[in-house]
Amino acid sequence: MISRLLGRRTAAHQRSNPLAGLSVPSGAGLLTCRVIDPVNEPVGQAEFTVSDGSGRKIVSGETDPFGMIVAMVPFGEYRLAISAESFSPYRGNVSIVDGAEPSGLGDITLQVAPSLPLPAPGDWEIEPAHSRIGFIARHIGLARVHGRFDNFAGAIRIGETMDRSAMHVVIGAASIDTSVRMRDDHLRSADFLDVENFPTLEFYSDRFVHRGGNNWAITGALTLHGVTRTVTLDAQYLGIGNGMEGETRAAVRATTELHREDYTVNWQSMLARGIAVVGSSIKIEMDIQIIPKS
Repeated sequence: MISRLLGRRTAAHQRSNPLAGLSVPSGAGLLTCRVIDPVNEPVGQAEFTVSDGSGRKIVSGETDPFGMIVAMVPFGEYRLAISAESFSPYRGNVSIVDGAEPSGLGDITLQVAPSLPLPAPGDWEIEPAHSRIGFIARHIGLARVHGRFDNFAGAIRIGETMDRSAMHVVIGAASIDTSVRMRDDHLRSADFLDVENFPTLEFYSDRFVHRGGNNWAITGALTLHGVTRTVTLDAQYLGIGNGMEGETRAAVRATTELHREDYTVNWQSMLARGIAVVGSSIKIEMDIQIIPKS
């Protein structure tokens, strides 16, 4: 009778504690917590890092859809950092000690990040000397290739409200630079950008959508290689400052991903011809500063 009662108690404990059956190595413990927002909703895909006293990363990852963090680490003192889009970062100390129960931190509430002051309504332009439009691609699925476009210009009209803003960016296709002349010449050829027939890449925005905090989605039409497709830039607004001569500047960082097949640059046909090509998926990274149009 006693053994059956203890068995029922053990089973009930395991049902109430999903980590009960998890095997933890000797000298290690479990760090658990739930990340929530100010209205007690879970924050999924929040990035977390656990570091030791010297700043060395021990473990990192993302919260699950329920906002949970479960990490197995050796006993010791650690620093826990959590960040998520539209929220202020969290920093805290964690002690993992010898014991039967996980080192639960309970709920950690992330506060909504304050929004930075937006640029004044009016006409602005990209300042090329302090801006960069770059890309990262893979060479036939192997090493990553980093490159940039050196010649570009852009105009931005800031509306009375940001959702009424618009932008137009023009990039010189021939200005592509991956630091390898032979590769750059090939990228300018008809196999890729075909700069003689399509000398520019152009982006016209359709709408600006606020994603919370200082994050925005800028959706528009990108024309490349004579083909126009809709793309969305994931933009992080970095605020306003003053330059060396006292001029007003605003900064933004943006990323997106392109697929060359969408722009009729056929990867498979080039591969069949034995041409060494850049991979199909290309990540675009932009660091942009804008100044009031003179």
